[in-house]
Amino acid sequence: MGAIITFTTDLGLTDAYVAAMKGVILGINPEAKLVDICHTIKPQNIPQAAFVLSTAYQFFPQKTIHMVVVDPGVGTERRAIILRTPSADFVAPDNGVLSYAIQEFSTKEGKLKPEVEAVALTEPRFWRSPVSPTFHGRDIFAPVAALLSLGFPPINFGKAITSVTVLPIARPYQALDGSLVGHILHIDGFGNLITNITSDDLPQTKQAITIKVGDRFISGLSRTYEEGRGLLALIGSNGYLEVSLKMGSASTLLGAEVGDKVKISHEGSQ
Repeated sequence: MGAIITFTTDLGLTDAYVAAMKGVILGINPEAKLVDICHTIKPQNIPQAAFVLSTAYQFFPQKTIHMVVVDPGVGTERRAIILRTPSADFVAPDNGVLSYAIQEFSTKEGKLKPEVEAVALTEPRFWRSPVSPTFHGRDIFAPVAALLSLGFPPINFGKAITSVTVLPIARPYQALDGSLVGHILHIDGFGNLITNITSDDLPQTKQAITIKVGDRFISGLSRTYEEGRGLLALIGSNGYLEVSLKMGSASTLLGAEVGDKVKISHEGSQ
């Protein structure tokens, strides 16, 4: 069966970890189609992994299996889980890494809605043996994802659960001075600063706003990365406000980091 299995990890591309997981899957289902979403999540950065996954999984066909291995709690008592939603399956540690992907299917406390099937992975007969306490991606997640791709039902792999761990997802807020304050969620490979501010959060008169990052100000929004000079702001392909540097890295120029504030105000009021 040529099911699609995706990978989102913090394992990098300079070691054989990713290849080992792919080898396990192909040994079980040689017809699986393996797709890399990202392997350069910052080590153990669960919020970044959750966000990056959310920007990609929705563009895959229904029934795609998304495997996430960003797992600082590997080898501990943290649960490993399968989530089956109407649009996709997820195999991941229960550490909040699926927080964005399951927003519409869960409460903010993590209680799941009836249309979601969730299972804790408790059946060792489906795992590689012996299981390394430091590499569950290879020995637990990979074989489970491969068997899911062959049509095994989730409940075969363990016990049904009704809630999962979700992270508090930061939202923009209005400051006392009337400005809108958001934060940088992610810095992409081009050095663009991707914030948690969406187009819907901005006033209708988007050209009459000023964006402040650090001690720098940007006037209005650009439509493309080619418009304007130096620093510019625009709504990126995923619907979030981005700060970019034409022909350069906004992250490097500003010394910006994930979590830094971005402030939006009407021109003349900053």
